[in-house]
Amino acid sequence: MADNELVSCSICGRRRDPTAAPAEALAWVSERDRGGQRWLCPGCARAHVRDIEGKLPAEYW
Repeated sequence: MADNELVSCSICGRRRDPTAAPAEALAWVSERDRGGQRWLCPGCARAHVRDIEGKLPAEYW
């Protein structure tokens, strides 16, 4: 994610603060779904971690 890239959470709509600490920027989750890119804020990523894990191929387990 580029520093100047404006992204928002696809679930709750929260916008990533471009002036936030680098650790918070790294906590955002990017996923590809049906050819498009979606972003999840740290809170929504934690709340939906099982959904995210369910999309991983079997070789990760």
